[in-house]
Amino acid sequence: MILSFGADPAGLAAGALALALPSVVALACYVAAAMRSERFSSALRTALLVGWIAHGLALVIDIAGLGSGVPGARFGFAPALSLTLWLVLAVYQLESRLLPLPGARRALAACGIVVVVLAWIYPGRVHPQAASIWAPLHWLLGIASYGLFGVAVLHALLLNRAERQMRRAPLAGAAPAEGLPLLRLERLTFTFVAAGFVVLSAVIVLGAVFASPWRWEHKTVFSILSWLVFAGLLAGRRAFGWRGPKAAGWLYAGAALLLLAYVGSRFVLEVLLHRAPPLT
Repeated sequence: MILSFGADPAGLAAGALALALPSVVALACYVAAAMRSERFSSALRTALLVGWIAHGLALVIDIAGLGSGVPGARFGFAPALSLTLWLVLAVYQLESRLLPLPGARRALAACGIVVVVLAWIYPGRVHPQAASIWAPLHWLLGIASYGLFGVAVLHALLLNRAERQMRRAPLAGAAPAEGLPLLRLERLTFTFVAAGFVVLSAVIVLGAVFASPWRWEHKTVFSILSWLVFAGLLAGRRAFGWRGPKAAGWLYAGAALLLLAYVGSRFVLEVLLHRAPPLT
């Protein structure tokens, strides 16, 4: 959801450049934060924080449709990814002050570079009017579920990485390098899965109740499939104590289906079919 430099050809002067500045700052900060050197880890974490703040400002500019010349909200598949990553970064900024999350900074910064560039290329379309009065709430809850499951995936990746390092350490005759609180990280993973499941359930219910008319489209099918996968994961965790690779596999499968539900369907409509889907 970063302002596209080509979105308004008549505004190439100061006003358009001022609106684009936050996204440029975000990109520069993410590039700096993606550096591998640990000598300046504190400065690189600060760069990630500044990039996150600038990224948020750019999102606000684009949601409001500033610089587009048309009143309404601008959105699309790349802006959805952009906002999802921003939410994941928001949680990371809080958690990284409470427990070590080694390797996450560089990975998140690299993802930040990708979503900023993607949203420059595919800035989405301006939607002057929502499909229904419930559309904004449906949309906000949908993005919130993306963010919660994105954070859960991040935790699962860090957990799997730490477990692999622990298994390799005795073979190498060394102590585990990371020292992550694995049980705490595992609990946080499932906490975010449960929260995302509740929000996703609300999204599906809202879509079913207020859709006019109800349509079995790709977004709906993939959303329900992802809901079933997450329901199975939580049930398996509760009944059989699922953890490790099995739980991670279910989480990754559900997240992939959810990604296909909104981002995937909008990518096909916007980029491949050149159609203008509604905001929801």
